[in-house]
Amino acid sequence: MSQIGLGFGLTSMSGRDPNEADRSATPLELLYDLTFVVAFGLAADQLAHMLAEAHVREGIGGFCFAMFAICWAWTNFSWFASAFDTNDWLYRIMTMVQMIGVVILALGLPPMFHSLLSLEAGGSLDNRIMVAGYVIMRVAMVAQWLRAISQAPKHRRAALAHASFIFVAQLGWVALALTDAPPAMVLAMFPVLILLELAGPVLVEKRHGGTPWHPHHLAERYGLLTIIALGEGVFGTVASVSALVETEGWSTEAVVTILAGVGLTFGLWWNYFITPSAQVLARHRRRAVIWAYSHIATYAAIAATGAGLHIVAYTIQGTSRIGTLGAVTAVAVPVLIFEIILFALYTFMMQEFDIFHIALIVATILLIATAVILAASGSSIGLCLIIVTFSPAIVVVGYETIGRKHAAEALARTLARGQALQ
Repeated sequence: MSQIGLGFGLTSMSGRDPNEADRSATPLELLYDLTFVVAFGLAADQLAHMLAEAHVREGIGGFCFAMFAICWAWTNFSWFASAFDTNDWLYRIMTMVQMIGVVILALGLPPMFHSLLSLEAGGSLDNRIMVAGYVIMRVAMVAQWLRAISQAPKHRRAALAHASFIFVAQLGWVALALTDAPPAMVLAMFPVLILLELAGPVLVEKRHGGTPWHPHHLAERYGLLTIIALGEGVFGTVASVSALVETEGWSTEAVVTILAGVGLTFGLWWNYFITPSAQVLARHRRRAVIWAYSHIATYAAIAATGAGLHIVAYTIQGTSRIGTLGAVTAVAVPVLIFEIILFALYTFMMQEFDIFHIALIVATILLIATAVILAASGSSIGLCLIIVTFSPAIVVVGYETIGRKHAAEALARTLARGQALQ
């Protein structure tokens, strides 16, 4: 890290060393991540409420929009921090501003979700508070990039491209939030603006040489946010068991639900950390963009699993309109999505298509399908949750018995094909 002083306690934002030894998450980054605990929790809670009321399309649509905004803001901060973190007072203040934006965005989630229910009746999408929080985060991010433009000549083109894409996209989000455009037009503009947001890093990495991000630091950062997202599973388990104890007292079903919820969360955690992301990214930096983008869907699937466990609680209490089948499906589908994403990501990172891993993912899919079929046939929620819980356990057992050797050999071949970072 550059230690050139600029006066007033500032450090030159010239770019970090991507080969820096023992690079790890800073206390500031960990503090920043705490705001996303709230954001993930509110998004999952709103999804659970909407699905429990049988507003499936509105719930899923609002959740996807919310998770993109949440994850994309975190992604931009983390990649910038990996490349340019100075940890001086100005950098810390800009980070605090972004934290304020995250909190405002989270507070805007309930109005946005509720407004979705009125669209068919001619209502409008109420995303003003949410967009305000998002724009606050992004404006602070533009200020950080402008500082990098002025102080890091080697990375000026990349920093300028990042700042430009963010600025133009924010103009679009503000225009949508402030105008009374028809809901159809607003919804049609969402994918356009999202593609604009996503285009920036792709262009920077391919045409402007990228930024000096640290592979091991980023892998750790993504792993830490995965753990934060998994906290929704624990919270959902507590909600489900509390509902059971309230209605039936402590019973076998309550114990089974605890085992299922905690076991499922633990299994997803174990599955995630099987892929040796840091080692692969250190040799194959161009794989970073797809690796990072896949995590948006990964985090959404994890948070949705927590929401599914909340729906189990509503079902037990008798306040859900989708019944046992709907509740089990609400847990099973995001777990399935999570497992498929991890399988695809492992295959992409290793650049290998292993028959052993195909067998594991097929067995996982079949077990999840079995849980849904049993729920449709009238089996208890506890039994179905236990079966869903065993789905990530298939991957864990396969990896710990045979897969570990396969993975080590695949990693050796992957690293051998790559060029060592100079």
